[in-house]
Amino acid sequence: MADDPELRRLLWFLLGGSRGGENRARIIRSLRAKPNNLNRLAGELDLQYKAVQHHMRILVSNSLVVTSGDKYGMQYSLNPWFEAHIEEFEQICEKLHFKGDAVSETKAS
Repeated sequence: MADDPELRRLLWFLLGGSRGGENRARIIRSLRAKPNNLNRLAGELDLQYKAVQHHMRILVSNSLVVTSGDKYGMQYSLNPWFEAHIEEFEQICEKLHFKGDAVSETKAS
């Protein structure tokens, strides 16, 4: 897929321009593997529920993540458009030295 300069700028801002960038990358990688709700994401990634909720609000408001369902059963998944451009995400993560698999990172420690 062709390089998207706007997406690249957005990803640099969301991942490299803030303290929560690495956790956002871990959330994106987890959602890439399978859609999930906030509670399961928090447990899987060993993060506080409120932290996952905060990052998810940012990812949804920037159209990288979409929702289905409602209330506590709400599922989050990657926006299909973003998923089609996921190589840009991976390139930026590599430049930022973010580790690979989100799940195995927390299980290994």
